[in-house]
Order: sequence, then C-alpha cells, then structure tokens
Amino acid sequence: MDFIRGVAVLGLVYMNAYAFGIFEYGYSSLTNPPVSDSIIHTLSSVFVDGRFRTLFSLLFGAGLYIQWQRYKSEVQIKSRLYWLILFGLAHGFLLWAGDILFVYGVSGWFVIKYLESDSNVLLKRGLAFTLLSGVVTLLVISSVPDEIIYRDTAQFIELYNPHYIDYFISNLAMNTLMLVMVPIMTMWMCVGLMLIGIYLYKQDVFSKGLTTQQLIVCGAMTLVFCGIRLYASQLNGSLGYGVQEFVNIFAALGMATLYIHLIVKFCNNSAHVGTLIQQAGRLAFTLYISQTLIQLLLYKVLFTHWVLNFDRIDYWLVATALVALQLIFTFIYSRYFNQGPLEFVWRKLTKAKINA
Repeated sequence: MDFIRGVAVLGLVYMNAYAFGIFEYGYSSLTNPPVSDSIIHTLSSVFVDGRFRTLFSLLFGAGLYIQWQRYKSEVQIKSRLYWLILFGLAHGFLLWAGDILFVYGVSGWFVIKYLESDSNVLLKRGLAFTLLSGVVTLLVISSVPDEIIYRDTAQFIELYNPHYIDYFISNLAMNTLMLVMVPIMTMWMCVGLMLIGIYLYKQDVFSKGLTTQQLIVCGAMTLVFCGIRLYASQLNGSLGYGVQEFVNIFAALGMATLYIHLIVKFCNNSAHVGTLIQQAGRLAFTLYISQTLIQLLLYKVLFTHWVLNFDRIDYWLVATALVALQLIFTFIYSRYFNQGPLEFVWRKLTKAKINA
C-alpha cells in the first residue's frame, strides 16, 4: 500500500500542475494551441485527470478501516481526522485553495459510521454517493455561465497579476468557495470512493489484485467511460464540461482500480520492490505539502511570467523535475529517518489530543 500511496502522491503533481497558474480557470491554451497540447490533453484525460485523487481516496478509505481493525475505537481515528481538518484549513487558506486534506478529514468523519458494514452495503453506498456527487457536479457546472479564455487574449492578460499579495487575497476567496462546495458535492464523492476503498480492501484487492471476473468488469467500465470522456471533450460550453466531469468520476474510479491491480501484481507483496516509491508513500503528507510550497515559489514568486508562456508540455516538464526532486529528497531523508516531519507532527498531535 505504501507503493500505491507513493504513486498517488507523485501523480498529483501532474494533475495539479495547471492550477498554480490562474486557479479558477486551470489551463488556458493559446487560440491556436500546439499539437503537443492535444496529445497531452488526451493522455491526461485517460491516465491522469482525477485518477490519482481517486487513488488517494480509495487508499484513505482502506487506511481508515485498517486503523479501525487495529484500535477498535473511534477515538484514535477521530483524533487523526480532527488534526487533518485543521491542517487542511491552514493549507487551503494560507497556501492553495486546491487542498484535499480538509475534504478527506470531513469525509472520513462521515465514513466512520460505515466501518462495521458488510461488503455489499459498502459497495452499494459507495456507488450511490459517487453517483450523487456526479449528478450534483453536472448540475452545478452546467449552471455556470460559459466562459472560455485564451492565453493570448487581452482578457487573460487582465486576469493575470504577478503580485503574490493579490494571489493570496484571491486564494482566500477561492478557498471559501471551495469549502462551501464540500457539503454540496465534493464530500459525497470522497465518501463514496472511501467506502469503495474499504470494499476493495475487504476483497483483498490491495494484497492480491482483482480476480479475473473483476478485472474484466473494471477494464470494460474504464474503457467505456474513458471513451465517453474523450468524445465529450468535443462538446462546448458549461453543459459539455459538466458532462465531462460527470463521466470522468467513473472513468477515474475504473482507472485507479486498475492501477491498484497493476501495482499489486508488480510488487507481489515484496518489501524490496520499488523501495524508493514505497518510501515516498510513507512521506506522502510531507511531499504533498512541499509540492504546494515549491510550486507556489516557482509560479507565484520566482517565475511569475511562466503562466503567460507555458503550454501543457512546459507544465509537465516542470512537474517531472519536481517529481525527480521529491524522489531525491525521499532517498536522502529515508536514509536517516523512518517517518516524515509532518507525519511525525501529525502523530504527536493525535496522541496529545487522545491523552487530553
């Protein structure tokens, strides 16, 4: 599971890269984008968009169940979630509105009531909550006025502001909006995926992979939804984007489950396979926060003009360099410490709250 978590946290770099430009618009292409934009967009639509966030959600659900098995008490779990929520609020308001920690903390609190449920209930509730989130997402996005902004237009230049203080103020407003959306749609998606993660864990998918029948069903589901997602990318306007996001939730679920299967088969439950990625998985919290800090430093402080010039391939090159840097850090740090600095703080705060 550490290997899976390592893949998930490093994959987030590619998924979140564009959001450090102008957060509310994501990637803004040129009026006549290069061919590389289309290629990377297609690859991202199939293998990246939402996949690693979904992978993390499935892992988070499985992790909650493992903690429940170990402690048989809600006190330990709720204490960890309490601090995760506070970390998420600080991360979101002070650094980046794309935070996932707060959502995971709130969703995990809701998932606790299902920890003793049988597998059928977990799967049914998980799919139901995920579907609910998809429908609400479709309705919300479809109601937003159509607005396509190209990077080489005066409208984009007006939105661009190189001053960090302006970004900070804008981020406060965006994170407030993101928090409002949590109980409306984001939480239900995470709750659904976490419940499915517990189901997959109880089905031994995290240790043995999918059965042949499960693999066929999951593969077919992924192929169908990814195909619809690519077709829907041709649709214009808010409704088209809403359809894409709805379909992508299930495409991401299928692909993330296939990733788990492939990783399990690759590792074959060996502690000696992919050691560096496993170590990255054990430092996931620290690496996630450091990704925000480094990308803010690059895009909002040192090289603010990048957002005006970068195509998709440029963002991915920076993301690849950041992944390499994090792996180097992981290799050096793990030679001396078994636990990441933020993981250590989280653990100590959890113990202090339990003792209190």
